[in-house]
Amino acid sequence: MLPYPLKNILFLDIETVPQFSAYENVPEEWKKLWTRKAELIAKDKQTETPDIIYNRAGIYAEFGKIICISCGIISGEGSEKKLLLKSFYDHDEKLLLKDFCDMINKWAFEGSKFLCAHNGKDFDFPYLCRRLIVHNIPIPGILNLSGKRPWEIPHLDTMELWKFGDYKNFTSLNLLAQVLGVPTPKDDMDGSMVYDVYWNQQDLGRIVSYCQKDVLTVAQILLRLNNEQLIGEENVEIKL
Repeated sequence: MLPYPLKNILFLDIETVPQFSAYENVPEEWKKLWTRKAELIAKDKQTETPDIIYNRAGIYAEFGKIICISCGIISGEGSEKKLLLKSFYDHDEKLLLKDFCDMINKWAFEGSKFLCAHNGKDFDFPYLCRRLIVHNIPIPGILNLSGKRPWEIPHLDTMELWKFGDYKNFTSLNLLAQVLGVPTPKDDMDGSMVYDVYWNQQDLGRIVSYCQKDVLTVAQILLRLNNEQLIGEENVEIKL
């Protein structure tokens, strides 16, 4: 059993893309900086040139931007458990970050609240903080780790929970769901397709749907890790 109420956990997932639609559209000064980064991350420097791997730039907060933040909160118990999903999405990153911060500051104002994401401690949480700083938006207290002791950090990470102290292990969300027998919503895309769907197909709505499904999977995995009854598909509600 969890040592805190499920209703005190906000599940989240973010989707990110490079700041520019293609390498040729990147300003010259940024091209120089990306070239240096690309030299460090390229596995094959002959074939993985800065222009070819620019679609990976969204992984890095210095070169990418957030286009969607999906959140979920659980209410009820047992077979009556429900998951309420809400997404913040926009082509204007600053606008969606402000809306997200307004929500999370109100939600976390009272009581002991927690954030939960898969690989959130290495990706989602720090990426959010870095982009907030870029836009001069104050980091919400629940995200800000400054001055907090390790046991005071209100962040849960389903990948970390699955590691059981094995820090060399990386397990994807889809793999963990499969291992634990957690049903995942069928989808026509995965994370590697976000760049193309956003910049080439210009279908932000499809990305939002994909992001929400990941939040549902994260919530189900946390329930499964704690021997809690899973949430029925009919008990998932999307708030517009």
